[in-house]
Amino acid sequence: MKLNCLVVDDEPLSQEVMVDFVKLCPELHLVAVAGDALEAGEELKREQIDLLLLDINMPKLSGIGFIKSLKEVPLFIFVTAYPEYAIEGFEVDAVDYLLKPVSFDRFRTAVNRALERFETREDKQAGHIMLRANKKSYRVEFNEILYLEAQGDYVRFITEKQSLTVHGKLKDFFEQLPDSLFERIHKSYVIALTKVDYLEGNRVKVGEHKLPVSINFRENLNRKLHP
Repeated sequence: MKLNCLVVDDEPLSQEVMVDFVKLCPELHLVAVAGDALEAGEELKREQIDLLLLDINMPKLSGIGFIKSLKEVPLFIFVTAYPEYAIEGFEVDAVDYLLKPVSFDRFRTAVNRALERFETREDKQAGHIMLRANKKSYRVEFNEILYLEAQGDYVRFITEKQSLTVHGKLKDFFEQLPDSLFERIHKSYVIALTKVDYLEGNRVKVGEHKLPVSINFRENLNRKLHP
């Protein structure tokens, strides 16, 4: 797997560093280098870009402003000399936030995060999730899942065919599922919206199971069930 990569930075020295780092990563393919956000926008029209290495403080349009202007946003890592933009950077869902001067070790960590995020996106589009349980890898189709239940450091997947207990956090698995098909209803439960029979009070019936709905999640659940 290779991610098509676009470097966006108005400083030639920073461009060179990023280009060198990209060439050291076999999972990355450098498509182009852009000197500002407007030039980057033109590259996005011409090429399929999977990952942006994006400066924030640039002329004409900032990196954050550029991301907010896009309808379809590739994965992106901010590379900047300004730590004060970190909070806003993560609010627009940056994979990572690197402060110049960037070491290759830190860059490599950010790339690994981007690869994990990309694989998650691919799985969502493919309509399934891969789960490791009982020393086996299981392919579980989204349309087979009834609900997920947190159990300490594990999560139990209840499907139409079986129950699988896998190591991990409910939050992390929820992020791997399509928002349109699944909803969190409690700190310990995520449900498949298409499997809901009814919602009554603080309980929702999914298949043959009645599950608790927390008041903190009830409004979002109602919105999803009654769009």
